[in-house]
Amino acid sequence: MLQLKPHPGNSQPEAATPPPPPKGRKDAILFGLLDPLIVDGEGDFDFAGTVRAAEVEAVWLWLSRDVAPNLAMVIAGSADPATQFERCLPALLAAANAELAAAGIESEAERRLRVRLGGPAVRERLPVVLDALKCVPLIDKARAFGRAIDGMQDGEALVSALKTMTRHDSALAAMLMTATVGEVAQPARLVVAAARASGASSEEGLVRAGFAPIIEAVLAHAYRALGPMRQPFGTFADIDLICRAVERFHRNIRAVRANIGFDRRGKWGPMMAAMTRGASGLLEPRLREVITDINGALRRPRDGADRIEQDSVLAALNGLYLLAAIRGARDSLALNEICEETWNRSGQALEMNMERAMDALREAPGDKVALIRVDAGIKMSEVRFGPEYGKILADARARIVSKAG
Repeated sequence: MLQLKPHPGNSQPEAATPPPPPKGRKDAILFGLLDPLIVDGEGDFDFAGTVRAAEVEAVWLWLSRDVAPNLAMVIAGSADPATQFERCLPALLAAANAELAAAGIESEAERRLRVRLGGPAVRERLPVVLDALKCVPLIDKARAFGRAIDGMQDGEALVSALKTMTRHDSALAAMLMTATVGEVAQPARLVVAAARASGASSEEGLVRAGFAPIIEAVLAHAYRALGPMRQPFGTFADIDLICRAVERFHRNIRAVRANIGFDRRGKWGPMMAAMTRGASGLLEPRLREVITDINGALRRPRDGADRIEQDSVLAALNGLYLLAAIRGARDSLALNEICEETWNRSGQALEMNMERAMDALREAPGDKVALIRVDAGIKMSEVRFGPEYGKILADARARIVSKAG
């Protein structure tokens, strides 16, 4: 029997925990330390407070092979590699900076550096990755600050705390704020506090006051949420992870869109519009399969013996969970029309199929396949209509079975 998981839409908001590490990472030590700042995929945006997995991978290969192989061996051979990495970090950065100083523009050393890093794209991002490495000793403190923000009930205390954050070093501020926001369950509180601390609710005013890293960190976490949405929507997809990503995307986009004013010359408005299109494009194909999956799972097969495929039931349940999550986030997506159409049609499909399944169970209350089909429909109905409606169906099922017994 399939176990009905809690409806993702009924869960409490959670912090934007990093997505699971992608397959193929070459050094878990380094990525573990930088995970709060990592975004995956190629994407359209390079946020000041984030680095890409492929960039960090390439830079670590360069550091461990070409810049400081002896230090890399010490780290790899340590009983506590993560701690040892932090101890060796100043020496690693000093060696990297010496290599950069030796590489002049269009010099032979610069050309060799590009080749060792894997191309000009990584070379261009090298200073950003090195800035991220500088932040490693402070990342845990930044995350602790993020957790503390959720516990601050006094809005003025939060405003005062934001005023003390580092703003003179924009690169450092961006990195640390990205780590901070990853622990904040309600980013809207942070955005409102930033607007109050800066005395402005416009993009221009926040940039001028030095609070842009807060907004960009919130947007970076909205972008990070696209990662789980990119995974294939198969029967065994991690639908809970995808639904949580949809909800996080919505919370972060809404936090900025509802509290900050934009103009045509700014970058945040177009950035959010592009991310909205991206998320919608990833989710729309799955919405188009929901009705087909429900019908396929609950209808009797036309040929052969009566049977029910558990994979089909799981696919239909996953689709309904995702539909509910998308509907809850529809204000931050460009899917209103197809979402509402699918929501209405899914209700009609469930009602029609459940009526047929109940009729079949009344005719043959001892039929195991008929019982399984009704149970599957009850689970789907709980997701679509709520637990109260599911209980009504479960009670009706129980009455049918008891009369036959």
